[in-house]
Amino acid sequence: SKRETKMRKLDSTKVRPLKSEQLLHIEEHDFALRPGFGGSPIPVGIDVQVESIDSISEVDMDFTMTLYLRHYWKDERLSFRSNKNKSMTFDGRLIKKIWVPDVFFVHSKRSFIHDTTVENIMLRVYPDGNVLFSLRITVSAMCFMDFSRFPLDTQNCSLELESYAYNEDDLMLYWKHGNKSLTTDEQISLSQFFIEEFSASSGLAFYSSTGWYNRLFINFALRRHIFFFVLQSYFPAMLMVMLSWVSFWIDRRAVPARVSLGITTVLTMSTIMTGVSASMPQVSYIKAVDVYLWISFLFVFLSVIEYAAVNYLTTIEERKQLKKRGKASGVYMDAVQAMAFDGCFHDTDMDMDLSGFSDPCEENETRTSETNISNVESARLKRSLKGNVGRIILQNNHVIDTYSRIIFPSVYIVFNFLYWGLYI
Repeated sequence: SKRETKMRKLDSTKVRPLKSEQLLHIEEHDFALRPGFGGSPIPVGIDVQVESIDSISEVDMDFTMTLYLRHYWKDERLSFRSNKNKSMTFDGRLIKKIWVPDVFFVHSKRSFIHDTTVENIMLRVYPDGNVLFSLRITVSAMCFMDFSRFPLDTQNCSLELESYAYNEDDLMLYWKHGNKSLTTDEQISLSQFFIEEFSASSGLAFYSSTGWYNRLFINFALRRHIFFFVLQSYFPAMLMVMLSWVSFWIDRRAVPARVSLGITTVLTMSTIMTGVSASMPQVSYIKAVDVYLWISFLFVFLSVIEYAAVNYLTTIEERKQLKKRGKASGVYMDAVQAMAFDGCFHDTDMDMDLSGFSDPCEENETRTSETNISNVESARLKRSLKGNVGRIILQNNHVIDTYSRIIFPSVYIVFNFLYWGLYI
């Protein structure tokens, strides 16, 4: 046993370790009080490294950010002797026994300290009493967004830090390294936003009951990517407006074709507008995308109204022509009713002068009337009609359709130039 005792004394590496509480003299001081209590305010330096921006929610008007929050201050009560002037590092178990700054996030909704596999807390104490306190935190905070230019908008958000209990007479928060106190991970990226800048600033906040407090700001600007909305909203709206113009080139007597096309484009525009509004907060002002979609919807709606005017004026013109020719109104009604039921073109002159002509649309009439026109004569009439189809269609286009083919595209192009020039 004497030999073993002698060997232990000679082995200098096996020195009995001291407890951290004994080394830092924790039991000798009241750490419920801040360092230098009763004197000048204690300066607490802050620096932040942003690890990621996890999400941006327009509906909830908030953002979620993961960051490393580091505090720097000096507490002489924690000073200790060290021959090599080396610091000591501890985990979160020592935090509850000493004084630490009570920094909180203003306007935060949810926040937590990561605890996998253990709490992500680090405390480093230097021999002269300087302390480094680091946390890894995920916080969700409010961001007051303005959607008047959505989706061509740029949002400015900020995360604010402040002491909860100590006002400026007891604690002075400041950025440890000035503008360089805020660093970001180079791989930070968002699906709908481009991060334009990160900046750090400071200010004061006043509360009527407790006084003035130092406040630090983490500011960042987000510019929205437009390409997604071009594919999902703007481009489909453009196609629907252009599709509604096809109605101007369809014969004015083809009521089912033109009405169906107009109703389809109107309903499709309504679906696009509903889809965009469903993913946005219910704000009380008009957004930029609302302006574009509503004006596009107006163009589609006016194309339907345009055909209603064409059809009405066409009916009035035909009635006047029939009165001049002294024809019975029953013949006119038969032509209009036939067009309404089968959707085929029935020219008044053709109906009266070529009553025996066998057209595909009049095949059922021809069979019931049992005419005696020969096959040779029928073929001759068909060839004559084919040569004049283009002339007949042009003659039966209303003047409103002719002007609409020019006015609608021209006005829509001017609107697009004004819209993109104003918002971009």
